Amino acid sequence: MDPVDQLMQILTTAGARRYGGEPVSQLDHALQCAVWAQAADADDHLVAAALLHDVGHLIYREPEAAMSEAVDDLHENRGAHLLARWFPREVTEPVRLHVAAKRYLCVEDPVYLDRLSEGSRRSLELQGGAFTEREAGSFIAQPFAEAAVRLRRWDEAAKVPCARTPDLDSFRPLLHALLTGDGKSA
Repeated sequence: MDPVDQLMQILTTAGARRYGGEPVSQLDHALQCAVWAQAADADDHLVAAALLHDVGHLIYREPEAAMSEAVDDLHENRGAHLLARWFPREVTEPVRLHVAAKRYLCVEDPVYLDRLSEGSRRSLELQGGAFTEREAGSFIAQPFAEAAVRLRRWDEAAKVPCARTPDLDSFRPLLHALLTGDGKSA
């Protein structure tokens, strides 16, 4: 199966379920996140990362069980690993780092922690809580950390019930272009 078709199928089927206690589905969240990235004039790689950042939740057998059992499902690693089959690091690394970016922002932006949704606060605790100052410094020095921070801000904003977004198929050409290396670069 074509990789883009495979991802579209995952997003439409598993993405129909609710997103960790948030008022939107996983698919709605993904689309809203990608729209935020486009509105910020992010490059195609980061728009794709925004769209696909939670795919690791969708390929996990029992995502709601992980939350109810107070277990971090490590979706960022699972998703980045899957996406690395087809996409370059400019897509996969922001996906892999977006949870760490939340932990970073809780230290670096005092307002950020106050604005986290209830679901994000619960998952933050499962993911290890806010970074220490030292961990934050190590995180932000990594390649793609700044991109992950941008993605993380869109991630928090992408939880609006009934928000209007383009349909998933509108992102198909962008994803195909990145598979072939024709995407708009940073």
